[in-house]
Amino acid sequence: MRALSLPLEHPAPDAREFVDILAGKSASHRVPLVEYIVDDVVMKPVLEGMLGRPWVTPGKDRDSLRASLDNFIQFWYRMGYDFVRYEESLPLPEKKLIGNDPVPPAAGPSLPSAPVAPQATGRAWADEHHGAIMSWEDFERYPWPRTEEFDFFAFEYLSRNLPEGMGLIACHGGGVFEHLSWIMSLEGLSVALHEEPRLVRAVADRLGELMMAFYSHILDLDNLVAVFPGDDMGYKSATLVAPDVLRTYVLPWHARFAAMTHAKKLPYFLHSCGKVDAVMEDLISVVGIDGKHSFEDGIVPVQDFQERYGKRIAVLGGIDINILAGGSPDDVRRQTHRLVTTCGARGRYAVGSGNSVPSYVPLENYLVMIDEAHRCNRDMMDHGYPEDL
Repeated sequence: MRALSLPLEHPAPDAREFVDILAGKSASHRVPLVEYIVDDVVMKPVLEGMLGRPWVTPGKDRDSLRASLDNFIQFWYRMGYDFVRYEESLPLPEKKLIGNDPVPPAAGPSLPSAPVAPQATGRAWADEHHGAIMSWEDFERYPWPRTEEFDFFAFEYLSRNLPEGMGLIACHGGGVFEHLSWIMSLEGLSVALHEEPRLVRAVADRLGELMMAFYSHILDLDNLVAVFPGDDMGYKSATLVAPDVLRTYVLPWHARFAAMTHAKKLPYFLHSCGKVDAVMEDLISVVGIDGKHSFEDGIVPVQDFQERYGKRIAVLGGIDINILAGGSPDDVRRQTHRLVTTCGARGRYAVGSGNSVPSYVPLENYLVMIDEAHRCNRDMMDHGYPEDL
């Protein structure tokens, strides 16, 4: 294994340049890092074994939450990101299925001081057949949250305590479609679209209104540099519901969120899994997204997506999770190198995973991805974009 240059001793984050690179307004030769979520299982050995910081599980008290958020900041900072990305969701009760984690937790690399990754306790899946709202009576009984009662402390603390040059990327956890399909269940939603579309409208609009109020608060944070929500609308071969359903009930709300974000002169990026080609033009032209995240080689490789849309929006991530989770460190290094020197050379690109960094990604593979991105950037700062670094 090639010696890693991580964690960075002297990070030099520049969140404004990050945004300018993705907007095509910077001539910088560097390709910034981007990530949607990094699982605690991956973060913990970095913090404890490489940074010497004790892991803190936040409780209800402010002190443990502050300590946990300080760790969170240091992880993103010392890995070399220009920002921290943070999300929380309003309390929206949804029916979940809980089971044992079928994938063993990731093992750490051969780092003398790295502890064994914590054991995963289980995984939750959305109940696709029985939702919390299946009727008008359920809708009336549902304990809809009040945004004014939500505690925004974590967002505010992060915004106030970032190292110089770093920015905050924030959002509501889960999008309108995700929560709509979780609250009603995918089967319940499908039936209601046929039998009671007014109920679908009522649930979607209540969710959208709550999220608008949520974003009204988030968008006032001083160090916010982008809004970057997730709303998974597709699977491997199509959108999860008909494209016109998304156009009717979901995309108008994203357009409102994007408009609010643009009014603050900030970009609105979107993470959405699956094949969403049928609404991609809507996302760009109607919603007004400034960048797309979540790519899988079996659906559309990120470099192919960039060829089609990269002059209109930024392209984020793209290292296939199958490579990141199941490939060798050399596989990961080669793929990172390939994307930095192809997608990065075209501009408006940030390198990272194709989806997120879940617990089953080997820590070594994650670190190799980050290390190779930094290595390529160091070479490019000196020599520009060669055909083969």
